[in-house]
Amino acid sequence: MNWLEIHRGVAPLIVAFPHTGTDLAGVEGFASPWLATKDADWWIDRLYAFARDLGATTIRTRISRSVIDVNRDPSGASLYPGQATTELCPTTTFDGEALQNPDADEIVRRRANWFDPYHGAIETEIARLRAIHPRIVLYDAHSIRSHVPRLFDGELPQFNIGTSGGSTCARALAAAVEAACAATPWSQVTDGRFRGGWTTRHYGRPEQGMHAIQMELACRGYIDEPAVFDEVHWPTSYDESRAAPMRTALTNVLTACLNFAGAPE
Repeated sequence: MNWLEIHRGVAPLIVAFPHTGTDLAGVEGFASPWLATKDADWWIDRLYAFARDLGATTIRTRISRSVIDVNRDPSGASLYPGQATTELCPTTTFDGEALQNPDADEIVRRRANWFDPYHGAIETEIARLRAIHPRIVLYDAHSIRSHVPRLFDGELPQFNIGTSGGSTCARALAAAVEAACAATPWSQVTDGRFRGGWTTRHYGRPEQGMHAIQMELACRGYIDEPAVFDEVHWPTSYDESRAAPMRTALTNVLTACLNFAGAPE
């Protein structure tokens, strides 16, 4: 499966990248290729490339979230009832632009081809690491534009930590991540507009030693956000020096996850 990138580490940490892909996998019917990649978590896998040096396992799909969103409930149930969001196979962009209209059979096909294998890989890596460590952390890495009026009001905080109301990980892990974020000059919130997607909620079983946490970054922390998000101006390029302060902050965040996982029960 050349669309699925897995790097196996031995530390008690998995970093997942469900939304960095831009491959449309030959799927037809999109309003445009650009709209089908517009809402990607741009450059997040590059931003977190250091995670491998920490011994973390990384799992990334190259398939665009517009083909199938591997961080949505496969049943089709909304993660945020009553709030605007996108579906398992999104019919609109974050801004409400028409994107596609796949039928039920096509959704089943995409789930079998990409959703199920992606989560099969996560389950395999969890089992492998649980055989080594009494507890592990699954860190789901995301980003989004700082302003998306259809999804939230105003400017999004820089760090958006998701634990689904504290149900997906121990409070000690959330506190450690919060402390690492608080040591930066940037804003943060826990379980605000983004409280953790299906991955976090599905795998987080803290009572069983399986702790899951989501981090949704506002893009402004590591790339320049343009005044107009059109095909000419978005996405902006990734620059290592521009992203360096955020990378340092995230190194501290992942180190906090590792320290939690390795601490005595």
